[in-house]
Amino acid sequence: MPRRRAIEDYSASELRQLLMEKSRVEREARLEAFRKAGRLIEAPLPAEGETPEPAIEAEEYTASRARRTARRRRTGLDRFLFAVEIIAIIGLLFIIFNGVKLMRELNQQVASVIEQPTLTPTPLITAVVLPGGHVPPVSGQENRFNEAEIPEHLRPLMQSYANLPVPTQSPQQARQIQIPAIGVSAPVVLGDGWEQLKKGVGQHIGTANPGDKGNLVLSAHNDIFSEIFRDLDKLKKGDEVTIITQDRSFTYVITSSQIVEPTRVDLLAQTSDSMITLISCYPYLVDNKRIVVQGILQ
Repeated sequence: MPRRRAIEDYSASELRQLLMEKSRVEREARLEAFRKAGRLIEAPLPAEGETPEPAIEAEEYTASRARRTARRRRTGLDRFLFAVEIIAIIGLLFIIFNGVKLMRELNQQVASVIEQPTLTPTPLITAVVLPGGHVPPVSGQENRFNEAEIPEHLRPLMQSYANLPVPTQSPQQARQIQIPAIGVSAPVVLGDGWEQLKKGVGQHIGTANPGDKGNLVLSAHNDIFSEIFRDLDKLKKGDEVTIITQDRSFTYVITSSQIVEPTRVDLLAQTSDSMITLISCYPYLVDNKRIVVQGILQ
């Protein structure tokens, strides 16, 4: 009977061989047990030239199939979620587009409601005669406006004009007038109605402010209420007129003088140049015409 060898008597290669053989025997025993218990799935016979697949345990096979199924399901879910995201983005873009379109339509509707047809402005009531008119002063009688110089068909319009409210005077409007050549230094008020000309020189409402482009129209009486413009007819070309506002002064140089009918209201019109127009009744104590002196800004 051969003597049993001790472990120390085996070489490393022999020990490896023994372990491999023992592992093979145990594996075959385990496979045989699984085969008898029905827990072994035989791999199909390989085709010629193919490497045979080893037999695997049923649990391992089932787990492998479950993993593949889970991967397939996960892939399908990912695709489904990706499709949902795409649809959501398209839906969002659609909502934004419709929102912008709706806002545009609403703005157009609001604009159409707000927009009103262009209305032709009603002409402002303008003077029908040059300012400063009055009956010649008579001792013992009250001074009064001369309605006789107004054409009869225009008298209702003149009444409406006289009743217009006088706006508040602004800092840019004339406050004082100085004409050294005829010794005039007087306050300037806004408006040239009967009551305003009792206080001094009146600036016609709607005319240019001192220094601005346009026609600055000033008027005063010549033989009543301080006779401020009594010597207006003595002004000559080149004489200066200084207009003082709240914080500045402007000098105009006289360029022309003329005697006109009271109805020459065209002389009140605005101009493209900076000019001044001085108006008073004429002649002294007769007052059936107007003297109009004009100048340009220096």
